[in-house]
Amino acid sequence: MTDPLLGTLVDGRYEVISRIARGGMATVYLAVDRRLDRQVALKVMHPHLADGADGNDFIARFRREAQSAARLTHPGLVSVYDQGVDGETSYLTMEYVPGTNLRQRLALDGPFSIGRTFQILEDVLEALSVAHLTGLVHRDIKPENVLLATDGRTKVADFGLARAITEVTVTTTGTILGTVAYLGPELVSQGLCDARTDVYAVGILCYEMLTGRQPFTGETPIQVAFQHVNNDIPAPSLLINWLPIEVDELVAALAAREPDERPRDAGAALELVRRVRSRLDPVLLAQSADLAPEVPPTAPNAREPLALVASGDGGSAGRGEGPADDDEGADEDSRRTAVIHHDGRGSTVSLPIGVGRAALLATRQAKVDQAKDRRRVRKGLIIGLVLALLAGGTWWYLAAGPGAYTSVPAGLADQTEAGATAVLDGVGLGHVVEKVNSRDVATGLVLKSSPNEGSRIAKKGVVTLTVSLGPKMAQVPTVVGFSLEKATGLIAAAGLPLGTTLRQFDDITPKDQVLAVSKDAGMSVPDFTEIVLTVSDGPAPVAVPQEVGATQDVAARDLKAVGLKSSVTEAFDPVVPAGSVVSQTPEQNTQVHRGDTVALVVSKGPEMVQVPNVVSKKSPMAVADAKTLLEAAGFVVDVRYAPIHPFNLVYAQTPAAGSMQPKGSTVSISAA
Repeated sequence: MTDPLLGTLVDGRYEVISRIARGGMATVYLAVDRRLDRQVALKVMHPHLADGADGNDFIARFRREAQSAARLTHPGLVSVYDQGVDGETSYLTMEYVPGTNLRQRLALDGPFSIGRTFQILEDVLEALSVAHLTGLVHRDIKPENVLLATDGRTKVADFGLARAITEVTVTTTGTILGTVAYLGPELVSQGLCDARTDVYAVGILCYEMLTGRQPFTGETPIQVAFQHVNNDIPAPSLLINWLPIEVDELVAALAAREPDERPRDAGAALELVRRVRSRLDPVLLAQSADLAPEVPPTAPNAREPLALVASGDGGSAGRGEGPADDDEGADEDSRRTAVIHHDGRGSTVSLPIGVGRAALLATRQAKVDQAKDRRRVRKGLIIGLVLALLAGGTWWYLAAGPGAYTSVPAGLADQTEAGATAVLDGVGLGHVVEKVNSRDVATGLVLKSSPNEGSRIAKKGVVTLTVSLGPKMAQVPTVVGFSLEKATGLIAAAGLPLGTTLRQFDDITPKDQVLAVSKDAGMSVPDFTEIVLTVSDGPAPVAVPQEVGATQDVAARDLKAVGLKSSVTEAFDPVVPAGSVVSQTPEQNTQVHRGDTVALVVSKGPEMVQVPNVVSKKSPMAVADAKTLLEAAGFVVDVRYAPIHPFNLVYAQTPAAGSMQPKGSTVSISAA
C-alpha cells in the first residue's frame, strides 16, 4: 500500500522521498531538508504508539532518543540533527548514511572472516565507548543498528532505548523493551542494565558474524530470553572447529551471563578485542566459515516454561501452556504475556521482567551444593596427596616445578621483534607480542618486556614483548580558505595539536580566513605534529595623504601609490584652478585600509555668466534697478556717480553688456 507520508512536507521543512525501514517504534524515511538543501534520515514514530494510557510514555521515550543521541559526537555514531512535532507526527532527523546494515550484509555474504569481524567489533565498541563515558547505554545493539556505509565507515544508529546508567530501566508496566536475541540476562531477569549490557549484545554480534547465526533461537521470544538467562553462550568452535581458543574465550568474556565477568564498558571491551586480535596469525584472520543453515547448538537445559502465539500484525499475543515438568520451576513473573511490537529476526519486543529467574536461582543453588560436595571430596584426597607429594616433591620442585627458574635475558629493549624473540627462543622462554604506539621508539623495536630484563622467571615461562607501532598517525584536514574558528575545529577533530597562529595582511582575503597551513592537506603525520596556520589580518592600514590643491592626475597617482582608490566629482570654484582638488574625504592623515576609496572634489574653475544690459539711450535705467538686475545675475556692482547726478540714471557699464564674466566678479556702472 502507498505510504501516506511519501511526497509530503513534514513541519514545512522535510520533503519525504522514500521509505528506508520500519521498526517497532518508528518508520525511517529518506527526506530532503529544504532549508539546508541536504539529505536526511527522517524517523517518524508510529501514530498508534501515542494512543491509550501508555501513549505519553512512548512519546517521552521517542523524544528522549533525540536528547540522548544529540549529546554524542563521534564519527562512528549517527548524528541527530533535529526533533519536533508536526500535528500528530512526532519525528526526529538524523544523518543519512548511504549503504546497508550488518543484518543485510550477513544475509548476502554469510559468515565474516575473523579479521573483518574484529574490525567491525572495534568500530562498534569505539563508538559505544563515547556513549558509556557520558553515562549512556544503547540497550538495543543488534545488526539492524550497525550501518555499513558505502565509503567503508561503520556507524552505530538508534539510541532509541538509551538511558542514563543510573536510571531505573523498569517501565511502569513491569516489562522491558528490546530485541530478544541480544538482551542481557540481567535485563531479562531483573530489568537492570548498564554499560555491560551493551557489551553482552556486542558478544552476540561477534558470535553471529563468525558463525552466520544467532546462539539462541526459539519459537517465541520468551524461549530465547529464557536461554539467555539460564545458558552460557555456546562456543563458536562447536560450529567452526578450526577457530582458536582465543576467539572462544573472547566471545565467552563479552557475553558472560554474569555482568561482573564481562569487561566493565565498551572501552575495556575494545582493549580486549584488540589484544586478542594482535595475537592471531594474519592467515587465520583472513579465514571465514561457510556453513549451511541449521539450528545452532544450545545447552540441554534450555527448555521454555511458557509458549507464545503472536498475531501476524505484531499487535497482540496469547499465552499457552508450557511443558508439565517445567511448571514448578517457572516463577509467576515469567508467566506474564510477552507482546511483540514488530515481527522479524531483529524485532523489538516487550518482555515481562523475571523471565527464567526461578530457574536461574535454582541453577545457582545447585552449583553451590556441588561446590560443597567437591570440597568434601577434595579434603579427603588432600591427606593422601600430602604423603605422595612429600616423597616426590623435592625432586619435582628442583627438576621441573616452580624451583626451576631462570632470568629474563638482558638486551631485549630496542631490539627488533624478530631479534628479541630469537633471544628468548635461545634460552627456552616463550613469548607473546603486544603492539602499541610510541612517539620515542621506532616502528618494530621492542619498548619493554614483562617481566623486566633480569627478573626471575620459571623455565619455559612466557615473556610479553611490547613492540612499537611508531607514533600514532593522523591526516591533515583541508583548512585553507576556511575561517580560523572552523579550521581550528577541523584540526582538533583530526586529533592534531594547533601551533602558534601566524597573521599577515592581505588585500584580497577577508580577515580571520586561513591563507596557508604548515602541512599539506591529506598528509599523514604523527599525531603530535603541531599544525601552524597563517591567517589573514585583512588589508594593511594606511594614512590618507593630503591631495587638496593637487591636480586630479597627481592626486590619483599619489593615492594609488599607497594602495588607495579614488573617486572624482567636479564642482565650480571661484578660487581653485580648474583640474585641481578642492576637497577630499577622508581628510589628510585619517587611518584607513589598503583598497579603501578616497572621494575627491575637483574644481571646474569659476562659473561664467552673461553680463546683463543696464544702459539704454531711449529709456535710461535707474541705479537701483540696474544694481538689482546685476546682483541677481551673480555680479558685484560698483556704482560710480558724476559730480552732479540729479537723475540717478545709468549711462555706462563695464564690462560691456553681453560679455561672459566669472560669476561673482565686479561690474562697474556710471550714473548722472
